[in-house]
Amino acid sequence: MKIKENVRIAVIGTAIGLVNGILGAGGGMLAVPLLKKIGFSQKESHTNAIAIILPITIVSAAIYLFKDFVEIKDSLIYIPTGLLGAVLGTYILKKISPKWLKRIFSILMVYAGVRLLIK
Repeated sequence: MKIKENVRIAVIGTAIGLVNGILGAGGGMLAVPLLKKIGFSQKESHTNAIAIILPITIVSAAIYLFKDFVEIKDSLIYIPTGLLGAVLGTYILKKISPKWLKRIFSILMVYAGVRLLIK
């Protein structure tokens, strides 16, 4: 049974990295429901998704930079406000109920999907 669980975890990790690498984001949107499916609570799924996405995003960003797909100067303007948002989000996550967290996450997923279909 341990081998089956390890294979499932490896497939989930690969899927999250693949989505994040291809789309530049979205790995967390995939990670949250998959982590919930393997037994994490709503908040644990969100916090672990964030922890998973950080190293994946760093690797993806490094590859994009070294392959000259992006220039770092174009991204620098967003880093300070992105960090501020991360700090605020971490504080808010501690205070929000799992029920509301699930609702907000679901609404954002639907919004993102509809927006992608329309544009």
